[in-house]
Amino acid sequence: MKKIALMSFSAIMFASCGAPQGEKPWIVDRFDDVKVIRYEVPGFEALPLEQKELVYYLAEAAKCGRDILFDQNCPVNLPVRRTLETVYEHYEGDRTTPEWKALEKYLKKVWFANGIHHHYSNDKFVPEFTEGYLLSVIETIPEEKFGDELNALRGEVCVAIFDPAAYPTRLNQRAGDDLLLTSSSNYYKNVSQAEAERFYAAMAAADAGNPEPVSYGLNSQLVKDEAGRLVERTWKVGGMYSPAIERIVGWLEKAQSVAAEPQKSTIASLIEYYRKGDLKKFDDYNIRWVRDTVSNVDFVNGFIEDYGDPLGRKASWEANVNFMDSAACRRTAVISENAQWFEDHSPVAPEYRKKKVKGVSAKVITVAMLGGDCYPATPIGINLPNADWIRKEYGSKSVTIDNITYAYDMAAHGNGFNEEFVLRADDRERMDRYGKLADDLHTDLHECLGHGSGQLAPGVAGGELKSYGSTLEETRADLFGLYYLGDPKMVELGLIPSLDVAWAGYAKYILNGMMTQLARIEPGKNVEEAHMRNRKLICEWCYERGKADNVIEWVVEDGKRYVVVNDFVKLRALFGEMLHEIQRIKSEGDYEAGRDLVEKYAVAVDPELHAEVRERYYGLGIEPYGGFLNPEYELVERDGKVVDVKIAYPTDYAAQMMGYSKNYSFLPLKN
Repeated sequence: MKKIALMSFSAIMFASCGAPQGEKPWIVDRFDDVKVIRYEVPGFEALPLEQKELVYYLAEAAKCGRDILFDQNCPVNLPVRRTLETVYEHYEGDRTTPEWKALEKYLKKVWFANGIHHHYSNDKFVPEFTEGYLLSVIETIPEEKFGDELNALRGEVCVAIFDPAAYPTRLNQRAGDDLLLTSSSNYYKNVSQAEAERFYAAMAAADAGNPEPVSYGLNSQLVKDEAGRLVERTWKVGGMYSPAIERIVGWLEKAQSVAAEPQKSTIASLIEYYRKGDLKKFDDYNIRWVRDTVSNVDFVNGFIEDYGDPLGRKASWEANVNFMDSAACRRTAVISENAQWFEDHSPVAPEYRKKKVKGVSAKVITVAMLGGDCYPATPIGINLPNADWIRKEYGSKSVTIDNITYAYDMAAHGNGFNEEFVLRADDRERMDRYGKLADDLHTDLHECLGHGSGQLAPGVAGGELKSYGSTLEETRADLFGLYYLGDPKMVELGLIPSLDVAWAGYAKYILNGMMTQLARIEPGKNVEEAHMRNRKLICEWCYERGKADNVIEWVVEDGKRYVVVNDFVKLRALFGEMLHEIQRIKSEGDYEAGRDLVEKYAVAVDPELHAEVRERYYGLGIEPYGGFLNPEYELVERDGKVVDVKIAYPTDYAAQMMGYSKNYSFLPLKN
């Protein structure tokens, strides 16, 4: 049910030819395992005034939900962030000491991850400064700068930062654990996994047979009241998170005032949903949104993706504002126009193919603002809506974010990754020539067709895969993209000059899934993040199945390990075989088979390989994670009327984060 594909590790590491040499102006900050990159918004100045103004209002709405995500990720995130920000703003002592630099780095990490847990590994950050140092710094600042509420929470803040046993992981997916009681996210409060599963199973049972099932639990926190009964705190105007949602609605109303139909009605339906919190209204909004394929400016705003919920039910808040890159839309238009052909020729069982593909639209976009769970780290592709019945009856909308992939590409140029990890010269040559095109097309196929392909068996609702659903859905979409990337039809359609594009993509994917993405994982840890699990699952499964034919091979040269693909044609066949099985698992809701695949191939890490990859990778002096600095927009008014919207590109990461905290913090410390 997950529709957002994150930037693949290989796509971040491999750079295109022609990028500028020397120091990269694209990278504006570096700390720990992160680089912060600026992105540009080409074409914004050429938009009509009404569309510029629409972008401005939607961008403001995109910034107003920032506190929501912080609180969703962990209940202590807002007190921790605001304490450290107060220190950062008002401390007048020595800012050159190692302790201060460590505190500053910790705050930058909290900003980047929207909380005290790593945005990918979910592990809590370990401070490199002491509690004593923090308290000594706080003592130099007048108490009124913190305020009574924050002062009262100082002990809780210190426990959250310094006690390893407090909030140890944001998202625990370890088989056999109570995934709710051992996760620190704020979607459930004092509720066990068994209690939550029974609560929502009863709702689903009451809705059994409904051809338009509601996504129960998507926009609420599940808690126990004083009598011990389970109740939902709905995220809406007048409910939980109301102060921030009211601001979001206010900007959406301004956007509605300058939007044209059908987008004006689409925004109105989103506002109605925010006001009422009724998930049927959310479905109404999604149907309107997916049907609107003509609006040049588009957006995502709301409680969308459920990666952060161990049960795959509750959604984090996110936002994205964008407009079409018309020149780059040709490839997605070709893919969309041929959607039925791809579905009819899929290697999955015929009964699980869609007889008629409806409403598939895809485009390449230029992102204009990132917010919530899309900021600072962002996906490079989006496919929505998530509800299977809406996708079946009304279709889906897919986008590839071109200016973000371009910024990644520019930032990565010349980092030495290819030379260190790609053994064969012909693979390096193909990757240099076709790597960017292969990444873009794989994203297009993954988003435009992969997530929207296939259908469920009668009686299967779509939530049967539980905590493994996210990984298996991303596996399914990736396999669809990989299988068709190597199809001669891609050459016939003029999307690639030759299958060398696919072979470049295959070599990168296998290298990443089996080896180099391990650089992102801390020593002693297993793979937890859904996209990383899906890539490892695909690669390890194909390696094992292809052993007899030596399709994928481990090679040791000069004491270093390399993974290489010896037979790209046979590898494509393996992708097809695996897609057949993964689609069966989803279509039939086969929880046991899905669980067994993920636990066997996607989780455990070889400690020796892990250590080698990290040593070689970090020896290059590059960061495995990237995120972005948003542009800034300013209304130009004359005689009370908007006459233009200016855009600027800031380069100070801390300044943007402090500015957002000053101007877009609407929630109380405890919600």
